[in-house]
Amino acid sequence: MTDAANTPIYIVDDDPAVCDAMAMMLRAAGRTVETFHSAESFIEHRGSASAGCLVVDMRMPGMSGPELQQLLRQRQSSLAILFVTGFGDIPAAVRAIKHGATDFLAKPVDEKQLLTAIDHALANGNRAPLPDIVDTLTHREREVLELILSGQQTRAIAQQLFISVKTVEFHRSRIHVKLKVSSMAELFMLCLGNARPPVAAQH
Repeated sequence: MTDAANTPIYIVDDDPAVCDAMAMMLRAAGRTVETFHSAESFIEHRGSASAGCLVVDMRMPGMSGPELQQLLRQRQSSLAILFVTGFGDIPAAVRAIKHGATDFLAKPVDEKQLLTAIDHALANGNRAPLPDIVDTLTHREREVLELILSGQQTRAIAQQLFISVKTVEFHRSRIHVKLKVSSMAELFMLCLGNARPPVAAQH
């Protein structure tokens, strides 16, 4: 079995049908999965887990997904966190990403989309919270910044966001101005601590 197959995936969703559907998709792909119907149940049984990916619903009775994320941050958990929701709450998505989540998917999530997001989360780890200065960026600039930080090249960003290369370059320029950085290295150090930009992001 591969490392990906052995790495646990924890699904936390108050809807049993959603839990079962995602678990079935992931197990069919050879992944190790555990499901929980509340954040409290996850904390009780796997709150000290140090490896794996947490796939958590945004809104649940009791402790919400973002509240679980905050608790895990306080515990300095190394779990990668991926949010799924049926509400399409863009401001919540921005906050989740800013606070370290690796991705934000809208329900219903298909198998390929879910597996791709989980593999990305496991490969890149849980991102450090972005600095408050990022709040000065527009929604589109934040989207571009997230893709830059994930190592995407300008052309790939343009294709993913359905905008032109020139528009991406404009947003990159505005990001540098607003965040007061003059290079990709400075941008990565500001947003990700001492991380250096991946080669792909330098082009």
